[in-house]
Amino acid sequence: MKNIISRTESLCPICLKKIQAEKVLEDNKVYMEKYCSDHGSFKTILWKGSIPMESWIRNKERAYIKKPYTNVEKGCPFDCGLCSEHRQHTCTALIEVTERCNLKCKFCFADSYRDKKKDVPIEKIRFMYERILEASGACNIQISGGEPTLRDDLPQIIELGINLGFKFIQVNTNGIRIAQDEDYVKKLKESGLSSIFLQFDGTNNLIYKKLRGSELLDIKIKAIENCKKYDIGVVLVPTIVPEVNVDNIGEIINFALNNIPTVRGVHFQPVSYFGRVPAIPKDEQRITLPEIMENIEKQTEGKFKLDSMKPPGCENALCSFHGNYIYKNKNELINVTNNKSSCCCTSEKAEEGAKKAKEFVSRSWSFRKASDSNIKIKSNKVSSWDEILYSIRNYSFSISGMAFQDVWNVDLERVKDCCIHVVNSEGKLIPFCMYNITDAKGNYIYRNCKVNMEDAK
Repeated sequence: MKNIISRTESLCPICLKKIQAEKVLEDNKVYMEKYCSDHGSFKTILWKGSIPMESWIRNKERAYIKKPYTNVEKGCPFDCGLCSEHRQHTCTALIEVTERCNLKCKFCFADSYRDKKKDVPIEKIRFMYERILEASGACNIQISGGEPTLRDDLPQIIELGINLGFKFIQVNTNGIRIAQDEDYVKKLKESGLSSIFLQFDGTNNLIYKKLRGSELLDIKIKAIENCKKYDIGVVLVPTIVPEVNVDNIGEIINFALNNIPTVRGVHFQPVSYFGRVPAIPKDEQRITLPEIMENIEKQTEGKFKLDSMKPPGCENALCSFHGNYIYKNKNELINVTNNKSSCCCTSEKAEEGAKKAKEFVSRSWSFRKASDSNIKIKSNKVSSWDEILYSIRNYSFSISGMAFQDVWNVDLERVKDCCIHVVNSEGKLIPFCMYNITDAKGNYIYRNCKVNMEDAK
C-alpha cells in the first residue's frame, strides 16, 4: 500500500493538461506520481535525504494580491499575471532585456544563443518597471536575458530603474563581458548596480566544458576581480548536475569564502529540466534540496552544518533553503540563521515573509567594503556593538539554494506561493517556473507562447 503524504495538482508532460498528482513516500524518498488519461503515468523523485519532507514545511497565512492583472478563468497555472488566486507578493521581479547570448549552454531556461536578435526597447523596459511598481511596489529587480551585458545601454537601463525608485538592482550574467570590459563594469557601478548574480558552476574547467561548452574559470575569476575594483557585490550561482559537479560543492564554497567580502554568498540551483535541456530526465539525473544541503555539510567538513540551513519564509518551503553566517576565518563561521524558521507548528504571514526576504537580499547581496580593520572577530560570542556592526557589514555570508520546477515535477501548490516573477512584454507578472516551463518537446506555455492554451486546459 502506498504511503501518500499529500495530494496536489500538476501538469501532463506531454500535453500540459492539468492533472491530479500524489506525493508518495517510498524508502525515505518522496516521489510525485501522476496520471494523464491520454498519455499515461509519470513518476519523478522530489525529495531524498535525511531531512523528512514533512518537517521542512512552514505554515503560512496567504497573502492577497492587491492589484491582480488577470482574471481567474481557466485556473492555475493558465491565468498567470498575477491572478487573485496567487498567494504571495513579488519579492524579486525579473526583466529580460535581450534574447541574445554569447554562450550556448547545454542547460538554458531561455533557450538563448548568439544568433537571436531581439532586444527589448528601453521604452518597453520603462513600461515593465512601471507595471512592477504598480503591482508590487519597489521590490528587488533582477535584469536577465539571454545575456544582458550584450546590451551597451545596460547602464542606462539600470539607471532608469534607480530613478523610478528601485533600490536594489542585480544583473544575472555569465560574467564574460564583466571580465573583459572594465570600463563597462565602471559604468554599471556608476548607474547604481548593486550586485551581479554570477553563473559559477565550479572551480575547474572540465565542469564548464561539460555544461557551458567552453573553459570559463579564468573568466569567472577576472569578473569577480573587476567587481571588487568597483564595489559590486557578487553572488555565485552554480547549476548542480549529477555526475558533473556535485563533488565540487565544497570547493565552490571555499572559493567564495576566499573572496569575501566581494562574494556575498553562494546560491545553488539543482538542475531543472525545462527550456533547453539534453534529454528527458531520469531520477539519477536529478539532485534534490536535502542532498545539496547534506553535501554542503559533508564537503565543508562541518563548517556549514545541516541544522543551520532552514526553509524559506517567503516562497513555498519546498522551493528553497537558506543559511546566514558571519565569517570568522577560513575554518570557522558563526551561524546567525533565524532558528524560528524551523518551526512548523505556528502560522506565519506570507506577506511578512516577502518583506523580510526583500530586505535580506537587498542588504546581504550588495557589496560591503571592509572598514575599521582594527576591529577583530574574537569569539563566537560576538559581544561589543562595534564588533557586531563590523561583522555584519563586512563578513556576513549566505548559503542558499532554490529548486525550480519543471513539467515532470511541477506542484501547483508551490506555484501559487511563488515570489519570483518574470515580467512579460504585456506587463504581466508570471511565476518564474511557469514562465520557463516546457513540455517534453520543449514548447513553452508562457515564454514565446508556443502552446495553445485552450488545448492545455
